[in-house]
Amino acid sequence: MKMDRLIGILSILLQREKITAPELAAQFEVSRRTIQRDIETLCRAGIPLSTTQGADGGISIMEGYRVDRTLLTDPEMQAILAGLRSLDSVSNTRRYTQLMEKLSAGTSTLVPNGTHTLIDLSSWYKTSLPPKIERIRSALEQHRTICFTYFSPKGETVRTAEPYYLVFHWSAWYVWAFCQKRQDFRLFKLTRMTDLSHGAPFLPRPAPLPDLDPARIFPTAYQVVVRFDPSAQWRLVEEYGADSFTVEPDGKLRFSRGFPDTDSILGWLLSFGDHAELLEPLELRDALYQLGQRLTERYERRS
Repeated sequence: MKMDRLIGILSILLQREKITAPELAAQFEVSRRTIQRDIETLCRAGIPLSTTQGADGGISIMEGYRVDRTLLTDPEMQAILAGLRSLDSVSNTRRYTQLMEKLSAGTSTLVPNGTHTLIDLSSWYKTSLPPKIERIRSALEQHRTICFTYFSPKGETVRTAEPYYLVFHWSAWYVWAFCQKRQDFRLFKLTRMTDLSHGAPFLPRPAPLPDLDPARIFPTAYQVVVRFDPSAQWRLVEEYGADSFTVEPDGKLRFSRGFPDTDSILGWLLSFGDHAELLEPLELRDALYQLGQRLTERYERRS
């Protein structure tokens, strides 16, 4: 993509005193004419580039701009490269690795042995997720709507939406889009989408950035208090942190936290089996009791 190439060219120029157009064309596998257009684009963007002819000629950043060649330190470049590598883990391509190699041209110490951070963003949905990401990315670039079936706690619906941002948050992928059905911006989780396809072109509208504050996305409906056996400590630490509970004199763990709905509370508690006791609120304690009664009836042995 052109933007990737422009970033790569600028990075090379920040690292090297001078490079020729044929070298850049070979590096990025494009024509010299394309490189010339890229250089013109960078100049229009305010990057002071100069081109000299002759045996020692080439493209370089003007002397007065040289201080910015040290804008990125090696650790900072390492962080960028680790991030680029992580994107390949969900796209199942080498697109970003190749960009990484171009960004680090002339600085071989940066790849691959100079990094100590490995980020893998893939998941259990490693086969089904990358095609969705690529299809949404394509729709974003072409300003085309996306059509899909969406599954939520409220049921199954068919949606058409204008995509604006791909979002990786809460260890999952989402698309921030304007839902034509709801006439508002919504955050759709990719793993809940099926039958994803491109729709008609749309005229982009001003799009606010998604507000990813958990208190807004998952507003607290219930403040629960739960008493756990010590054997559940590792899960509480992993899921909510070591400061999410207090240890009582008998060794039990007292946990208090807000939850957005009944299903999320009861489902989570049941995953602990008989190692958890819901103390508050009483209405949910009663709901859990009734659920237990129904489960007993379903699974009771019949002679």
